[in-house]
Amino acid sequence: MNPIVFTGGGTGGHIFPGLAVIDELRSKTEREIVWIGASRGIDRELVEGYGVRFYGIPSGKLRRYFSVANVVDVFRILGGFLGATYLLLKLKPVLLFSKGGFVSVPPCLAARLLCIPVITHECDFSPGLATRINARSASAIYVSYDDTRLAFPESIQSRVTVTGNPVRPVFYQASAKKGRAFLGCSGTDVPILFVQGGSLGARQVNDLIARCIDDLCRQFIVVHQTGAQNTDQTIQSENPLTRERYKPFPFIRAEMPDVLSASSIVLARSGANTVWECAAAGKPMVLVPLEKGSSRGDQIENAQFFVSRGAAIMLTGADATSEKLSRVLSDLNSNKKLYADMSANSAALGAVRPAALIAGLIADRLAGIKQ
Repeated sequence: MNPIVFTGGGTGGHIFPGLAVIDELRSKTEREIVWIGASRGIDRELVEGYGVRFYGIPSGKLRRYFSVANVVDVFRILGGFLGATYLLLKLKPVLLFSKGGFVSVPPCLAARLLCIPVITHECDFSPGLATRINARSASAIYVSYDDTRLAFPESIQSRVTVTGNPVRPVFYQASAKKGRAFLGCSGTDVPILFVQGGSLGARQVNDLIARCIDDLCRQFIVVHQTGAQNTDQTIQSENPLTRERYKPFPFIRAEMPDVLSASSIVLARSGANTVWECAAAGKPMVLVPLEKGSSRGDQIENAQFFVSRGAAIMLTGADATSEKLSRVLSDLNSNKKLYADMSANSAALGAVRPAALIAGLIADRLAGIKQ
């Protein structure tokens, strides 16, 4: 049987949701699933770690501002298109599923040229440039939020389906007991504050907790994912209680679902994967999104959605101070009703399993294909 091709990458944020769909899809089809991603970076490691065959192509970033790098990247994008066309001719897939990111654009364009059906998914509240381009080739567009449909031209809104953002099944099956054992705190009921800034970390978040770490450790065990590039921000303290309760990690991978399950509160950026994984675990969130200028504003939109649903508190601009952060976390920890309400609201948002829904939609499409 002809395979299914997934594409996307550049960051874990574009890869993990695709792997979540693959996890669910494997039980619904015997077709091989392969991945086309960036030949450089973490794509191959992450994808092959899930037992998925990987093909790398050149990739260039899609920038909407002037940069000398755009000249070089034009040739990389062209190389990616030629590489993707060759691979799709060789593989003859029944369909191509895109999870976005700049590397997904050449395969989607090549699939359109070869009349291969394309499905694309957007994690964020507003579609990024890659998704806007890919949507022109797509017979189906999946989005995470109801309002995202309106961001597309009226001519293609009928192709949009709201699915939510895919979260890997392990996040629904995680064990708080295993998480506490991994952290070495099985013998205590002190609440856990999980600080994470995504796979690359977040220097602003790291700086904020560094300034109030002693206050935080009086109330919490602080699990701090610094980001592998930010190990220089691992906090050193003379306070004995802080040294006991502060637990830094460059990055937590396999144990992430269990650590999240064991956590009481999550302090994080508001990338799509982070907020939806927290919702799957039913965790209240304190979010410090990347501001516009440092991003296209998607993290602010994601955070605003979860705040509007009563599952998160957002700190931005002048409110993003260590004093305000310490106060917000203390109030959330001590106000049992607020904590219970936010936990319930988060769990309600995470009750739908988007990866299973998307896998079901793909399986329905495959049912009528004999190739």
